[in-house]
Amino acid sequence: MASDVDTAPLVGRADTLAVLRAALLDDVAPGHTAAVFLTGESGVGKTRLLAEVSARLRDAGALVLTGSCLDIGDASPLHPVRQALRRFDAERTEARTASAVRGLLQVFHEETPGPDGAGALLERVFQGLHLVAGGRPLVLVLDDLQWADRSTRQLLLYLLAGLGDLQLSVLAAVRAESLQGAHPLRRVLTELRRLRSVRVVDLAPLDRAGTDELAAAVVGAPLAPEAADRMWQRSGGNPFVVEELARDLRDGRDDLSDTLREVFLSRVDALPQHAHAVVHAIAAGVEPVEHWLLAQVVRLPEEELIEAVRAAVAHRLLVGADDGYRLRHRLVAEVLAHELLPAERAALHRRYAEALTSATAELHQARLAHHWRLAGEPGRALPAAMAAAREAERLHGYAEAHRHWSAALQLAATPAAVPPDAEPAPPEVDRVGLLEHAAETAHHSGEHVRALDLLEELARDPAGPPTCDLHIRRARYLAAAGRSAPAEAEYRRALGSPDCTPRERATAAARLAELLLHLGRYAEAGDQAREALQLAAEVPGSTSEVVLASAALGYSEAWLEDPEAGLAVMRQALETAERSGRPEDVACAYLHLAELLTGPLNILEEGVVVARRGAERVAELGLGRTWETRLLAIATNGLFRVGQWAEAEKVVAAALRHRPSGADAVELLLARCRLSVGYGDVEASDRDLEAVATMLAGGGARHVLPMLILRAGLAMWQGRHDLARQAVQRGLTESRSDDVIVLATLAWHGLRAEAEAHASRTVEVDPTAVRRLREVVDRVTRKSEKAGAPVRYVADGFLALCAAELSRLDGRGDPELWARSAAEWDRRNHPYPAAYSRLRQAEALLARRSRPATAARLLRQAYQMAQALGALPLSSEIRTLAGRARVTLEERPAAETRPAPRQRTAAPAAAPAVDELAALTAREREVLAAVAEGLTNKEIGQRLFISERTIGVHVSHIFDKLQVRTRVQASAIFLRNRPE
Repeated sequence: MASDVDTAPLVGRADTLAVLRAALLDDVAPGHTAAVFLTGESGVGKTRLLAEVSARLRDAGALVLTGSCLDIGDASPLHPVRQALRRFDAERTEARTASAVRGLLQVFHEETPGPDGAGALLERVFQGLHLVAGGRPLVLVLDDLQWADRSTRQLLLYLLAGLGDLQLSVLAAVRAESLQGAHPLRRVLTELRRLRSVRVVDLAPLDRAGTDELAAAVVGAPLAPEAADRMWQRSGGNPFVVEELARDLRDGRDDLSDTLREVFLSRVDALPQHAHAVVHAIAAGVEPVEHWLLAQVVRLPEEELIEAVRAAVAHRLLVGADDGYRLRHRLVAEVLAHELLPAERAALHRRYAEALTSATAELHQARLAHHWRLAGEPGRALPAAMAAAREAERLHGYAEAHRHWSAALQLAATPAAVPPDAEPAPPEVDRVGLLEHAAETAHHSGEHVRALDLLEELARDPAGPPTCDLHIRRARYLAAAGRSAPAEAEYRRALGSPDCTPRERATAAARLAELLLHLGRYAEAGDQAREALQLAAEVPGSTSEVVLASAALGYSEAWLEDPEAGLAVMRQALETAERSGRPEDVACAYLHLAELLTGPLNILEEGVVVARRGAERVAELGLGRTWETRLLAIATNGLFRVGQWAEAEKVVAAALRHRPSGADAVELLLARCRLSVGYGDVEASDRDLEAVATMLAGGGARHVLPMLILRAGLAMWQGRHDLARQAVQRGLTESRSDDVIVLATLAWHGLRAEAEAHASRTVEVDPTAVRRLREVVDRVTRKSEKAGAPVRYVADGFLALCAAELSRLDGRGDPELWARSAAEWDRRNHPYPAAYSRLRQAEALLARRSRPATAARLLRQAYQMAQALGALPLSSEIRTLAGRARVTLEERPAAETRPAPRQRTAAPAAAPAVDELAALTAREREVLAAVAEGLTNKEIGQRLFISERTIGVHVSHIFDKLQVRTRVQASAIFLRNRPE
């Protein structure tokens, strides 16, 4: 079975191809025979694999004959062999081979029918194949062998007996579902399996990775995670089904194609009657369907039920396991859903529901609600849905709980058709309670927009919660969605509301302290946390409020006053949270502790360990999509700082599989973007920054500065110093943060952008911007003096960078300042800024024509560090400077470095027929390139670290060799001949 998507690649079969080649050619001795019978369900890719193997065997020197069996019984003896010979005859041009083929075909025409002539015919065919092979290995490839005629089956037995000296191999494909009962090919395969040279290979469906790869190839782009999940569930990895579904997706068709519908219907229709009923029942069930449950639904005697299941499994429609039965392809359920009348479907679901009702178990509640709903009885489905939601909440399965609470809301709003003799309707449901549960579980499972929508619906209900409670809930959901400014306003409204209870006031104060902490307003956060702890002291059982406020206070104290005392407070908060067992408290305590260790305290290794351990813990508590992703983002940032970029990539990729939203997604995208900027992957960086900017459009103040810093860093690697300046100035304007480390980082990026503009002369230096940046550096210096020692320690590293960048603006750069910066970052174990500082120190030394050996050593050190990280833009800049200074760098093996991002390149322009620059030396070409930029001899000398007089000599030689008289003429020749 082949799809009409002819361009789809062969996916996931590399190992099988190698096995088949070895079994059919490489491991077959001269004069011996071998065979591989390839079995598998329809559409699994047997025909495609036969074609691929045939091509490879031909390329290896084998003579390959390919034929197909027809589903027309025994009416055409030896049809596949005759077809293979005709195809071969039409393709061959060698006279000797063509004569042998035609002679063998003549044998078939002359042979008279009858039982006595069968043995003689087989011998003559064998001899004819010997002549056709002409001493070469012969491979007979037969497709759809399940339809082989009797003569072909006999020929296979005869050929593989190995009675002659022909090196012969047979590769045949068989539909596994067709070999049922007393199929004659089963006896042949049983007989042949006794031979050591015969193998039967069952071709399995593709795995998840192969399915994703094939679908992406057909669609033309990787599928979205939701679409990829659905593709996998519907196709079961069957390549034909994957290609058909992917083609429909690519072409914008939502309905199932007629091709797939007919394929599966024909397979179901071929089942015995009872097996047909079993497949219909399992298609209506929730997989896996246990045997006892299936027995109550189909109501067959045990022996007949087992026989029916066995037939469905043999036809490759069902898969049996210890926990029950599943459809091999969930697509079958979609197909069969349209084959039943509504009354038939409702009856099946009613039988399921009645059977599950008799088996009282909490884990059946979700299925019970599903079946009662589809049986048309929402009144009986609603209690089951609510029970399933409570059970999911108890097990911290918030995504599942949200789905069940949402279903309960729909069921509560669905009028039920109650017959006159039916039981009375259940009591009225508390709709406000359903909305509260649905909103809260949506929040915990990362569906922040959905949570806010449900909260607004709850606020419109006259029986809804009081105003203060609504303010606190709305603030929590807004903060989780990344909308910090409106969240802060809601908390302040709650604190100012007269109807707030003491507990609500303590809650609002503690959560506001936490929010201020995230916004970098540490002094305010500490004051708010102290107020929250005072309020919580008056409220019995306010453990959550104490945990939140203690974490915020500890972080604030560690930042501003006493790191050791603050760290002790935060560890105590984590212990309190673990004792209370409330998932959100545990997550919050881990988050702030990890942030403190990897951020201002610069205890990076421990911080990464705490973040990863916390991620595992909160995943156990059902907060994988929210708090786990944020903790993994912290781990990623810590790994980035210590130079473990490859490990950071793995962590961020694992976290993104949760498909987070809101602030959680922003944290993760910023972490991934930090890596992409370092790697020089401009396209990926831009994509992540655009996504972050879109999500922050609704108000996400705490993430704005990190986003702008990354935007500035990316712009500088692109040579867009004006854009870098704009990003930095916007950050300075919008920031209300006390975070001296973030402010120092922003100032460094701003000063670096101005220094790069000064060095490249692409953009004028902005004196106003420089003056403002100097003021920020002074302010950070003053503030950091009042901060804790670890905070000052990290801030001093960035201040060292700022001072060194200022020296670039004041002149040629101070090598001593850059040496100090490199030493600062070496002590902090941050290889990226340390490598950058070495680059600038070498540049300053070369500009002063001082200590060239030291400059060369620094460039090699910086290059080694950048290469180890995979920092391509930094490596490129180091190579450029080294090239100008004639310094040889040691390249790392390609396998040890990260591959460069793929770039879109235009078609090369036509080059001149003659290279007019051929007479120039390498140094003269460098000088000419600078002349073409419009640089003076003095400026060229400063760039290439040689004297102005030497540059004049080079220019004279260039003029002589190019036979020109002016710099304009020389520049024109360079531009005409420069490589694109």
